[in-house]
Amino acid sequence: MNNTKRGRTMVVACAVLIGAASVGAQDWPQWRGANRDGKAAGFTAPEKWPAQLAPQWKATVGTGDATPALVGDKLYVFSRQGDEEVLSCLNAADGKEVWKDKYTAQAVSGPAARHPGPRSSPAVADGKIVTLGVAGVVSCWDTSGKLLWRKDPFPKVTPRFFTSMSPIVVAGKAIVHVGAAGNGAIIAFDLASGDEKWRWGAEGPDYGSPALMTVDGVQQIVTLTEKSIVGLTAADGKQAWLLPFPIQGRAYNAPTPIIDGQTVIYMGSGRGIRAVKIEKKGEGFAAGELWSNPEVAPQYNTPVLRDGILFGLSDKGNLFCVDAKTGKTAWIDQTKRDGSGFGAVVSAGSCLMVLPSSSELTVFKPDAKQYQEVAKIKVSDTQSYASPVPAGRRIFVKDQESVLMLTVQ
Repeated sequence: MNNTKRGRTMVVACAVLIGAASVGAQDWPQWRGANRDGKAAGFTAPEKWPAQLAPQWKATVGTGDATPALVGDKLYVFSRQGDEEVLSCLNAADGKEVWKDKYTAQAVSGPAARHPGPRSSPAVADGKIVTLGVAGVVSCWDTSGKLLWRKDPFPKVTPRFFTSMSPIVVAGKAIVHVGAAGNGAIIAFDLASGDEKWRWGAEGPDYGSPALMTVDGVQQIVTLTEKSIVGLTAADGKQAWLLPFPIQGRAYNAPTPIIDGQTVIYMGSGRGIRAVKIEKKGEGFAAGELWSNPEVAPQYNTPVLRDGILFGLSDKGNLFCVDAKTGKTAWIDQTKRDGSGFGAVVSAGSCLMVLPSSSELTVFKPDAKQYQEVAKIKVSDTQSYASPVPAGRRIFVKDQESVLMLTVQ
């Protein structure tokens, strides 16, 4: 390794270590957790799961499908109350409100009206909280509740089912994909000032959220768009690589790409799961296909990669297991948890858990040979479209109107 490459690698490694040091073991500061991979390292699973989990507290916060963000002893919840979108800061210990701020938001209309609240999870970083409203309004507060800035890049322009991607914060920039198919852009805003730093406007959004990867010392934002999967350099928003991934029939590009070193795993209903390797090529980057699995096709959830194995929920509502090195299906559980494939799969300590929209939390073992169910527990009387947030011996659940804190012993 030459000195230039070694120095670049050390800088990236130091940045990762600095970022990791600012995140507690039990924190869930953004969509899919601290590393955006669906893993809750700080959760302690009980030796034997109970038949029921009684809420230690329950707070009414408003409608919405956004997963709360947990940082330290604070829980940040993004929801809708009446005609306003609201960011609430709660004490994680007792659910009591510390502060909240709100603004008048566009109403959700058409076929999406059954879900009037925000779908996008807050991102908490560097003492700031970034949200993305249903109509593409980007807001940033400090953790005391002071509004720092607000932007509306594409007023009243949204995907058919309104905005669903969750912001990502990278190197002092808040990055969102806003607008609609044929009229949208991925935009990076300066986290402190809200000034636009760069914009990539080749394709509009669908419903997926971005992930972060580093190849040859270059950080890249990787995300599904309305018809492709793309990698953009995080520093300037330039396109590093792009692969077509057009939707088929009633499918959507909704999952988050999974990053495993230089491998990107992406998926969509009707098209299965695919894996590509991103490599430096000349002055740019290239994506080479590794494998494709047409047997299982997540639609409204993202699998978890654990010890080289993918555990996910198919578009038909079946849990499955796929070898991430070969792409071969290991098993498919025939129990249908949600016929439409809504649900969130999380790796939580020694176990895996899935929370489908039926709010029946299912706990199972990370077994690559067969499906082994550990527990099945109803955690709410109303539907939940958010991810559970496991931390320590607690599980935070956002249902239609409330946030609940459950504990396991």
